[in-house]
Amino acid sequence: MTNDKELSIQPGLSFLHDGSACVVLWAPDLPTPAVYLPQKNVALPFVKYQRGYWQLITTDIRPGDLYQIWTDDGQKLPDPASRSQPNGVHGPSQAIDVNEFEWSDEAWRNPLLEDYIIYELHTGTFTVEGNFEAIKSKLPYLKELGVTALEIMPVAQFSGERNWGYDGVFPYAVQNSYGGAKELMSLVNACHKVGIAVILDVVYNHVGPEGNYLTAFGPYFTDKYHTPWGNAVNFDDAHSDEVRHYFIQNALMWFRDFHIDALRMDAVHAIKDFSPKHILREIREAVDELMDNTGQTHYLIVECDLNDRRFIDPIKQNGYGMDAQWIDEFHHSLRVTAGGERSGYYTDFNGIAHLAKSYRDAYVYDGVYSHERSKTFGTKTDNPGQQFVVFSQNHDQVGNRMLGERSSTLFSFEMQKLLAGAVMVSPYLPMLFMGEEYGEHNPFLYFVSHTDEELISAVRKGRKAEFASFHTEGEAPDPQSKNTFDRSKLNWSSLNVPQHKVMLDYYKTFIELRKQLPALHKLNRNQLRVECNEEQQMLQLQRWEGTQHVYCFMNFSEEQRSITLPSEHGKLKVVLNSANTRWNGPEHRLFTSVIQPQSIIIYTN
Repeated sequence: MTNDKELSIQPGLSFLHDGSACVVLWAPDLPTPAVYLPQKNVALPFVKYQRGYWQLITTDIRPGDLYQIWTDDGQKLPDPASRSQPNGVHGPSQAIDVNEFEWSDEAWRNPLLEDYIIYELHTGTFTVEGNFEAIKSKLPYLKELGVTALEIMPVAQFSGERNWGYDGVFPYAVQNSYGGAKELMSLVNACHKVGIAVILDVVYNHVGPEGNYLTAFGPYFTDKYHTPWGNAVNFDDAHSDEVRHYFIQNALMWFRDFHIDALRMDAVHAIKDFSPKHILREIREAVDELMDNTGQTHYLIVECDLNDRRFIDPIKQNGYGMDAQWIDEFHHSLRVTAGGERSGYYTDFNGIAHLAKSYRDAYVYDGVYSHERSKTFGTKTDNPGQQFVVFSQNHDQVGNRMLGERSSTLFSFEMQKLLAGAVMVSPYLPMLFMGEEYGEHNPFLYFVSHTDEELISAVRKGRKAEFASFHTEGEAPDPQSKNTFDRSKLNWSSLNVPQHKVMLDYYKTFIELRKQLPALHKLNRNQLRVECNEEQQMLQLQRWEGTQHVYCFMNFSEEQRSITLPSEHGKLKVVLNSANTRWNGPEHRLFTSVIQPQSIIIYTN
């Protein structure tokens, strides 16, 4: 018999105000599931609700207790909406009360998006300890650097202890080896205390391979579509209402229970949804309702390679309402301009002309023909600058290289400074990848720690096949090896080396300059001019705000170039020259009409 009473909207186990536990399970494929308590050897029956939902309210479960879902065929499985997996993906779930944490961030307010200076990190490799607690010890360093938003790569529970995070299989559970839910809350609380916002990377386009028990409970996936990682999440097929609810509530959980300031949603171009209302738009509406109720501000940032402005257009303009998106095309244009490789997806980018276009138009391919795709691609956009996140490197662009090389080992010291400057003077949100601010030399490699031998073998073969044409560079590092993971950790002792100290000082100075100069700080794409000289590999970017004008000259060539300073805004002064001796460059003069190779000079009136 189906109960028609009101059902709690939160999937998984939560504690009510009277201390009782409420377990909500969506399992349309199970006739009579139960909650099993292994420490007590007790099975507690669910009450059946409509549309495949089951609910149990009991005083027999307390915070810290282990529990499992007992299926009709005798399996004891983790809760698909588990908040904690203390023994890994195959072990029982653990009841936790998120309301037990004592927050001290009542006065915290999320900064304006245009004030975000983002620092992306991977919890396991950012510190020697590889956990949330150790990140807290680095917050004074990040604050001094000038970072205003910390972006944490995915923390949803994955198999083992070593993973980028995109193989998560429990979207509601925080990785146990990082410290779990309470330690993540503590980190967010500490970030807010020092004035740093927290962005959490989440994955709603697929679920990882090991420990994925969702299919035992219901049709969470559809074979109508496929992603590079397997069947797509069921957002528009039969039973999709309940799957959509599962992921919408997950987004709300991070904001409501963990005080996360923004979500970065991974590869939303791999989300297949032909519903009348796209799942991203529905998440936007739910988050807007939450913000109306709490008075807090939360942002939704997406990774999307479709160059389709619908993703970031407001709902009232028939868009999906995302606050911002990553634009890889700025990165691709910048790397080619700097002399990087032109293979693969880089073949579509000609260098400095496309870099100039990205400064001006955001999307390089905005309704023009793409030879790599063999079709006309993209849309034009006049969306404001704070809706685009740019970078000279990130976890993907480093880690998806066979040897995981960072810019510090691919480009000269002077070019690294120019790359950083090119990002910082853009009319977009800048993002740094952990360690780039001091020129970290350790690679960031692809690593996993699966326990399924067949899966391990498949990952190894796949990685080798991906780089088969790179045989002259040696073998791809074994992703399962702990050594591969250890090699990817930041070497903080580098900060004792003079060259690394100089780079760090350079980044600090540039970030502060961006904050201080309104012409750089205000992300007005309409108040910008850009010119490039392909033959000389020179780019001139002019930005202004009010009466302040800033001129940025970038020389990507190997030779000195002459520059002609404009006179319409009075006498100009140099506010930063990357080639100055302060930054270990060859330039001694404070004011010059010559720009050194691989350098950037910024003038203002």
